[in-house]
Amino acid sequence: MIKKIIPTLTLLAVLLAACGGQPAEPTLSPEEVQGTAISAAFTMVAQTQAAIPTATPLPPTETPSPTPLPTFTLVPTATPDFALLPTATQATTSNTGGICGGVINLGEAGPQSNVRFENDSGGTVGLSLFMYTPNDFGQCGSFPSNPYVLQKNGTLTVSLPKGNYYAYAWITYNNGDTSGAEGYFINKVADNHLFPVRITSEIIVSK
Repeated sequence: MIKKIIPTLTLLAVLLAACGGQPAEPTLSPEEVQGTAISAAFTMVAQTQAAIPTATPLPPTETPSPTPLPTFTLVPTATPDFALLPTATQATTSNTGGICGGVINLGEAGPQSNVRFENDSGGTVGLSLFMYTPNDFGQCGSFPSNPYVLQKNGTLTVSLPKGNYYAYAWITYNNGDTSGAEGYFINKVADNHLFPVRITSEIIVSK
């Protein structure tokens, strides 16, 4: 009996000695390892997001309002009264009416040719001449000799630069009555011969 107990006690002693050492480290199951890794990853992401500074929202961009375009009012062009055109002295101090509003620069107006005005109006004529558009030399305007005076049935020859002309005649009759006549003529570049312009009681026309 004792012989059977002794081997049994010896075996128990060995087992107790083995159990009395350092306890074995517990091992994690694969599921526990995966859950721990995921938890750690979420923690790192949360800490990283918390460390990023909060972006300050930019102020709203102001939408520019369209600037209204300026409006242009067309000024009606009045028919000039050449009986009231300024003299050469007046034109040097006042030049209103645009590019052709002053006295023409005859010295720079280019070649000239003779035009003969014939007074067939029946009265005394005060004739005003006006080159109403720039000629080939860029000159235009009224003439410093305005008005030219033509006696009844008289003629007057004037050397004029080449260009387009408007003529106005203020007519005074012997009985004191007055009237006006107007018209257009062209002193052409190709025409160097004298050509007549007729003044009647109603119109001015080249012959």
